[in-house]
Amino acid sequence: MRLTAYLRIQMMDTIQFPHNPLSFDRKSLNDEEIRQLYRQILLPRMIEEKMLSQLRQGKISKWFSGMGQEAISVGAAAALDADNFILPMHRNLGIFTTRGITLDRLFSQFQGKSNGFTKGRDRSFHFGSRAHHIVGMISHLGPQLGIADGIALAQKLDESGKATLVFTGDGGASEGDFHEAVNVAAVWQLPVIICVENNSWGLSTPSVEQFKFKHFTDKAIGYGIPEEDAIQVDGNDVLAVYHAVKDAAAALRERPRPILIEFKTFRMRGHEEASGTKYYPDGLIDHWGQVDPVDRFTEWLKEKEIIDDSFIEGLRASHNQTIKDGLKAAAAEPEILADEAQELADRFADAPASQWPNLDSIEQTSDRELRLIDAIQEGLGQSMEAFPELILMGQDIADYGGVFKVTEGFVERFGKDRVRNTPLCESAIVGAALGLSIANKKAMMEMQFSDFVTVGFNQIVNNLAKIHWRWGQNADVVVRMPTGGNVGAGPFHSQSTEAWFFHVPGLKIVYPSSPADAKGLLIRALEDPNPVLFFEHKYLYRSLTGSVPEQPYTLELGKAKVALEGNELTIITYGLGLQWAEKAAENTPEHSIEIIDLRTLLPWDEDCVMESVRKTNRALVLHEDTMTGGIGAEIAAKIQSECWHDLDAPVARVAGLDTAFPFAGNLETQFLANKRLADAIDSILKN
Repeated sequence: MRLTAYLRIQMMDTIQFPHNPLSFDRKSLNDEEIRQLYRQILLPRMIEEKMLSQLRQGKISKWFSGMGQEAISVGAAAALDADNFILPMHRNLGIFTTRGITLDRLFSQFQGKSNGFTKGRDRSFHFGSRAHHIVGMISHLGPQLGIADGIALAQKLDESGKATLVFTGDGGASEGDFHEAVNVAAVWQLPVIICVENNSWGLSTPSVEQFKFKHFTDKAIGYGIPEEDAIQVDGNDVLAVYHAVKDAAAALRERPRPILIEFKTFRMRGHEEASGTKYYPDGLIDHWGQVDPVDRFTEWLKEKEIIDDSFIEGLRASHNQTIKDGLKAAAAEPEILADEAQELADRFADAPASQWPNLDSIEQTSDRELRLIDAIQEGLGQSMEAFPELILMGQDIADYGGVFKVTEGFVERFGKDRVRNTPLCESAIVGAALGLSIANKKAMMEMQFSDFVTVGFNQIVNNLAKIHWRWGQNADVVVRMPTGGNVGAGPFHSQSTEAWFFHVPGLKIVYPSSPADAKGLLIRALEDPNPVLFFEHKYLYRSLTGSVPEQPYTLELGKAKVALEGNELTIITYGLGLQWAEKAAENTPEHSIEIIDLRTLLPWDEDCVMESVRKTNRALVLHEDTMTGGIGAEIAAKIQSECWHDLDAPVARVAGLDTAFPFAGNLETQFLANKRLADAIDSILKN
């Protein structure tokens, strides 16, 4: 026997909790309601047994077993109204079956068939279904909690009386996303039920190596969640789970706030089947087998004469047939045919035609000049007026107006419900923005500086960018990103971060270079139902002015403009680079230089660039970001490939120095690309 000190401690605790035998307090449930819970809990257990067979036969590639934890999924889903969102994890098969997802679709999902929810693009439970009010997980686990906050915020703003229920595990709760999301839920008093499935193991790592506290309910007080809203439940008792969730949802209808429920349970099989259970101490599986949620519930029901052997036999036969029919339907489906055009098209939701005119169609009737920051503020304010469902979030953006004062006066105009200060938790707020979108809102999040996006990176690249391609859910989110140098702010407030996202399919990246463009592009970005990263150069905020129409208008995303016409050299640039390029052209009047302002970096306007290069026969790509791995490398490679026969010289690149961004004035001057621009222009024009 390998009864370690850990096991002795664990068994002392688990002998007392969960109860053995389980209590099964029916409260007001009648016999038929209890029989229905039995139907619901038996189905995922029988599906699990079949899936293990399917895995051995190679018909599915992976399986995360929830055996031993079915009572949590079934009890929670049965207790919550069907129009309340649930955000499950990979051991929550019972959520999907109890919510009524048909098994042919579920098995098609597991097998990567077209009748599944992700068109073969993702596996197992990495999907959602709006029809069933389920939002699927990603492998990073913790980000689910931030999304739940956003959905719950929408419910609170709408005074819907609904609750959002989100799952995490004892391992996933070690992630920073757990802290961020629980803190936001508490600060904003969101109607969210935070369910921690505590099965005492994170893959092979026992809880004593994951955290030092005894129970997750002990953590609640640190977030200001009162003791009565931190509930510990026997996760193997389906009736206890049902009543706990039912009562929590009713409490949130009366007074929105977060409630944390810790479900004590055990995973009878491995983290996933390939990992096995050899790391479990001897005797642990047998100990927990005494409180198997299906077997013990069956015994109790028979003892209370609510069901008998005949009922069980008939139910198992019915479930067997349902499973058999589902597998047969999934197996009959052909393999998905790869369609390149379809794969690319599904990265984005269709963007509706704009309700406003294009900037180019507006007849200028005044010489009104605005600074870049004023144009952004005006575009954001006009979008707030046009879209009452638009919610703004960010650090210090409410009464203070943001560190750059873009939202100054917005609280007075639109109220604090729509203009929301956030804690310092970029990951949770990007997740909340996505949750708002799932709940049919629009969301704008302001990164205080684009440098800080690193702590929200996962939500952007793995949730915002992929969610439409994965299961058809749009991410109606704009992340505003004050960016760039030339302001003496050093390595953590001056970085150009756009290239970090240029590689990520499913994102749109916008980077305006003029006040008029900034307003039109921002309004269009907020109209667009897809995730848009909107970069704003800090140096240009108050140093750059230009003519800006007062009425709302838009500019099409993905369209560059010819900022200066010429015929000897094309400079392709964006942001502050436009000013550098214009200055360089002014300083070389003897040459005819054409300047292309990309305006949108992803997707970038290849047609405009290639047309210009074919005319001038020379190309130089200019950006503030560092040279290696910068956006210029992709553009230069594309030009070289598409315009090889038109080029009179190799494509040139001018960029920032390959170092972190320095603070001291002379070092910053050396870093910036414009220091090397004149020599590069001279060199390419000599070829």
